[in-house]
Amino acid sequence: MDKKMVPRTEQEIESIIKRLKRIEGQVRGVQKMVEDNRYCIDILVQISAITAALNKVGLNLLERHVSHCVSKAIREGSGEESIRELMDVIKQFSK
Repeated sequence: MDKKMVPRTEQEIESIIKRLKRIEGQVRGVQKMVEDNRYCIDILVQISAITAALNKVGLNLLERHVSHCVSKAIREGSGEESIRELMDVIKQFSK
């Protein structure tokens, strides 16, 4: 495990996995919609829902990272590196 990381609790892991499995099911549903030659707008609405759900998972992870890992790094004197890393991932996340 990375020294910079603050381990997630079992409850946090469970919650993230539950959300990702729900998203996985949505993706399978969209695949089935395409196979069934469903109306484009219906598929696009589902893709939008999947994108929103993934963004929510990402933002929750980002918030946790700032609250735990970044704050720990700042307390331990390695905040600059952690903030630079955070900004890089925020830039990537917002593309």
